[in-house]
Amino acid sequence: MMEQREQSESMNNLEKDQALSTEPQNEAQVVENEEVKVEEPAQEAHQDAPRLELAGKTKAELVDLMRDAATRPIEDVKDEVQAIKAAFFALRRDEVAKEKEEFLANGNDESDFTPKEDTDENNLKELLNVLKERRTEYNAAQEANREANLEKKRQIIALINEIANDPDNINRQFNRVKQLQQDFKDAGEVPATADTEVWKEFQRATERFYDVLKMNKELRDYDFKKNLELKQQLCEEAEALDEEADILSAFRKLQELHSKWREIGPVAKELREELWARFKAASSAINKKYQTFFEDRKSKEKENAEAKTVLCEKIEQISTDDLKTYAQWDEVTKQIIALQEDWKKLGYASRKANAALFARFRKSCDEFFGKKAEFYKSMKEELSSNLAKKIDLCERAEALMDSTDWKEATDKFVEMQKEWKTIGPVVKKYSDNVWKRFIAACDHFFEQKKKQNVNVHVVEHENLKAKKEIIASLKSTIEEAAEDAAQNVRDLMDRWQEIGHVPFKEKDKIYAQYRELIDKAFDTLNMRGSRPTGGNASRGGRQSGSDRGLSERDRLVRNYEQRLSELKTFENNMGFLTANTKSGNSLVQEMERRIASLKEEIADLEQRIKELDNA
Repeated sequence: MMEQREQSESMNNLEKDQALSTEPQNEAQVVENEEVKVEEPAQEAHQDAPRLELAGKTKAELVDLMRDAATRPIEDVKDEVQAIKAAFFALRRDEVAKEKEEFLANGNDESDFTPKEDTDENNLKELLNVLKERRTEYNAAQEANREANLEKKRQIIALINEIANDPDNINRQFNRVKQLQQDFKDAGEVPATADTEVWKEFQRATERFYDVLKMNKELRDYDFKKNLELKQQLCEEAEALDEEADILSAFRKLQELHSKWREIGPVAKELREELWARFKAASSAINKKYQTFFEDRKSKEKENAEAKTVLCEKIEQISTDDLKTYAQWDEVTKQIIALQEDWKKLGYASRKANAALFARFRKSCDEFFGKKAEFYKSMKEELSSNLAKKIDLCERAEALMDSTDWKEATDKFVEMQKEWKTIGPVVKKYSDNVWKRFIAACDHFFEQKKKQNVNVHVVEHENLKAKKEIIASLKSTIEEAAEDAAQNVRDLMDRWQEIGHVPFKEKDKIYAQYRELIDKAFDTLNMRGSRPTGGNASRGGRQSGSDRGLSERDRLVRNYEQRLSELKTFENNMGFLTANTKSGNSLVQEMERRIASLKEEIADLEQRIKELDNA
C-alpha cells in the first residue's frame, strides 16, 4: 500500500508541476525545485523481487516457510508471503479438484461435494491472519509516524514564515533558517495526500525568506552560482542516461537525480525556467523509454504465453496408449525432449500466466515419464521371464539334437520352433547369444538328418536297381510261360512290395513298366482274381478281390496321411530355417526338393485311392 501511495504521489507531482510551469513567475517563487515523476509500473517491483524456489515444495514445507516469514520484519516479507500463499493454494486447488473428481466418479451429485478439512490450510490461514494483524499494526505505526512528520514539517514552515515576518532581525536568522531547511529534509515521510502541498508550502516559505532577507548580494549570487553548477551537472547526468542500454537501471538513476534536484536550492530567476525545461526534457526521454519497455515486454510476454500454450496442447495430445515397444517409447521420448527444448528457448510470460503454464507443461512431462518408468519396469520383468523360457528351449533342443528318432525328434523340434516364435523379446545383450545357442542345436539336428537323407538316396538307387531286376524277371517269366509262371509272378509282386522308395524322378517311369508287365501277366497267364490296382497289385493272387481292394486302400491311405504329416513338418521347418542358419542355403534347397517330392507323391496317392474307390 505504501508503494501505491508513493506512485500515486509521483503522478500527482507530475500533473501539478506541469500546470505550474506555465504560470508567470516572480522572485518569490523557485520554479526549478519542482520535479517530474512518472508512476513506476507495478511490474518493476515484481521484476526486481527475489524469486523463491518453491517448485516441488509440499504444503507442509510451504507452511513452515510461512511460519518462518511470520517471525521476520513485516516490511521485508511482503513478496515472499504472496509467493508462498500462491504456491500453497495452487497445490490445494489440485487436491480439491482430485477429491471432487473421485466424488463425482463414485456417482455423487456435484452440489453435495464439500472438500475435506485440511490441517495445513488451517495452519496457513492462522499464519496469514497473524501477518495481516502485524501488517495492520505496521501500517498504523507508519501512518502515525507520517502524521508526526507532517506536524513537524508544518512547525518548521511556521518558524520560517515567523522569521520572514521579522525583517529587522532577519540577517541574524540566516544560519537558523539553513538548519530549519535541513531539519525539514530530515523529518522523514509524510502522508502521500499531503506531501506535495507541504513541500510547496515549505518552498514558498523558503522563497519568501530569501526575498525578504535582503541578504548580501554577493552571498546570494554565490549561492545561486553554486546551485546552478550542481543542477547543470544533474542535467548532464540525466541526458547521459539516454545512451544507457539498461532502461531499468537508467530509470532508477533518474529517480536518484530527481531526489538530488529537490535538495539543491534555487538559481537566478532568469535561468530557472530554462534549466528546469532542460532537466524535464531529459527526464521525459527516459520516462518514455521506460513506458515503451514495459509495453514491449507485456507484448512479448503475451506472445510467450501463446507459444507456451501451444506447447502444452502439443504435449497433452501425445498418447501413450499404443506404445508397446522400447523403440516406440524412445521415439515419443525424443518428441517430449524436443518440446522441452522449445520451451527453454521461450522467454517469460506474465508472472501469473507463466506459473500456471509451467505447472501445466510439467504435469504432462511428469505423467509421460512416470508411465515410461512403469513400462520399463514391467518390460524388465517380462524380458527376464522370456529369457528363462528361451534358455529352457535351448536346453531341451540341446538334449534332443543327437536323437536318431528322426520322425519324433523332428516333430519336437518343430514344436519348439513354434514355441520360440510365441515368446517375446529378451534383453538385447542376451538375445544374440541365446538365439545362436538355440539355432545351433536345431542346425546340428537337421544337418544330421540331412546326412541321413543322403544315405536314403543311396538306398533309393539300390531299390531302383532291385526293381529293374524284378521287371527283367517278369519279362522272362511271361515270355517262358512255364507251369509255375503265375506263382513266380506273384512272388515277384511280393518282392516288389517289400522294396522301398526309388528316386523320385524314376518313380513314375519304373512303376509304369511294372504295371504294364503285371497287366500282361494276368492276361497272358490267365491268373485268377481281380486285376491288381495300384502299387499293391502283387497281393491280388492271395486275397479275394474285395479284401485286396480294402487292404490296398488302407495301405494307400496310411501312406497318404504319413506324406501329409511329413509335408507339414517340412513346411514348418522352412518357415524357421530360411534365415540366420549357418548351412541355410543347402538345407533349404534340400527341404524344398523334399516338399516338391512329397506333394507329387500325395497327388499320386490321391489318384490311386480314387481308382480303388471307383473299382
